[in-house]
Amino acid sequence: MNLQREAVSLSKRGSFGLISLIVGIIGLALSGVGYMQDSAQLFHSYLTSFVFWISISLGGLFFTMLHHLVDARWSVVLRRLSESIMMVLPVMAVLFIPVILGISELFHWSHEDVVAVDELLQKKAGYLNTSFFIIRAVVFFAVWILTSWLLHRLSIRQDNNNQLSLTKAARRISAPGMILFAITTTYASFDWLMSLDAHWYSTIFGVYIFSGSFLGFLSFVILAIILIHRRGLLRGIITVEHFHDLGKFTFGFIIFWAYMAFSQYMLIWYGNIPEETVWFLHRWDNPWRYVSLLIIFGHFALPFIVLLTRASKRNVFVLALSAVWLLVMRWVDLYWLVLPNLHKHAPHFSWMDLTTM
Repeated sequence: MNLQREAVSLSKRGSFGLISLIVGIIGLALSGVGYMQDSAQLFHSYLTSFVFWISISLGGLFFTMLHHLVDARWSVVLRRLSESIMMVLPVMAVLFIPVILGISELFHWSHEDVVAVDELLQKKAGYLNTSFFIIRAVVFFAVWILTSWLLHRLSIRQDNNNQLSLTKAARRISAPGMILFAITTTYASFDWLMSLDAHWYSTIFGVYIFSGSFLGFLSFVILAIILIHRRGLLRGIITVEHFHDLGKFTFGFIIFWAYMAFSQYMLIWYGNIPEETVWFLHRWDNPWRYVSLLIIFGHFALPFIVLLTRASKRNVFVLALSAVWLLVMRWVDLYWLVLPNLHKHAPHFSWMDLTTM
């Protein structure tokens, strides 16, 4: 067997990184101004933006582990992209610091006077307290960063050493890594999003967040590949068949996300327990209903119809538009989860929603 080897790397960094840095500094400075004007709005906007980006990074980690576990062939040429995306997790750990600083603005369970007069919060105080919240976050990031670092290190070694043992090692790491990933992402979604309203609970919430996260990752990868192709790289290596497979994956997770969202709503509606239904009432019995309707039709119905046919999944232009739209809907979905806890009666879009991104 003849092994064909081709290495593709960026010899020049270009101006993209510099432009991104400048945009980031401007966003940081403007967010600082926003903190002085309205700290509660700033931290809620920041949490929405933070979860948006870390969910894409976690999607990259999941895709990489899934690739190793099922011994996939079609995704070999995509693996380095997913690895690059998951290797942003150490940066996200640093960017989590503002969330810690904003605990008192974000989570009402962090106020001792509130807990003192709330029997339900008193019963949850063993779990919902600031110290344990931070400890859990440290554990989450430790698991994600260690797993991604080990898999990335093996991948780099495999570039220079085509030993089967490296592939098996990656599989051995991915097996327990997938279990730990499921546990940590579920509890992270409980901590960072569901506990914003500590009276409400949903056992399916973790799967709901995961499905949306992976859908965001797939959309991000599609756009990244299209950008790479426009630079003249990986043509003939990442082909229309890969776009078709990514389109099928995206279509499948559009349905999976919608199934999780509907299941969560249907069971709470059917159970009709006040502690559960009030969460949806806050997002329907006022102008928030228009955001709810936008998510139903924009996050599910429209992309479902667009990507239904085989031809659309193989059309790069259609895939690109769908990916951009799904990323926008991903942000809207997170906004719908976070901001009603601050603006209970109507959506209130702020310029800080943009600067924190």
